Amino acid sequence: MKYRKRPVVIEAIPCRDAIRDAGSNWPALPKWFRDAYEKGGMVIAHNAIIIPTLEGNHRADPDDMIICGTKGELYPCKPDIFVDIYEAVAVENSQSEQAAI
Repeated sequence: MKYRKRPVVIEAIPCRDAIRDAGSNWPALPKWFRDAYEKGGMVIAHNAIIIPTLEGNHRADPDDMIICGTKGELYPCKPDIFVDIYEAVAVENSQSEQAAI
């Protein structure tokens, strides 16, 4: 049999941006990233982020994307795989997001 991946919308951040903002602009990071860090286990270094997963710790290098999956799980993804699987989607701001701006 053959299978097709279901179309789902995920959130992701470039690891390079996460490393930069962790040191200089913590509020700019997505809430899901900040929450995962505050739960413990994630290590942010100057050249990588170590992300705890159910399969063990995974290393995200600066060019990797850090994905927040459909159940809130975080995992790194190499850039070439990311562009093969994901495409950007337009998302309209909700009223609550607009109120926060």
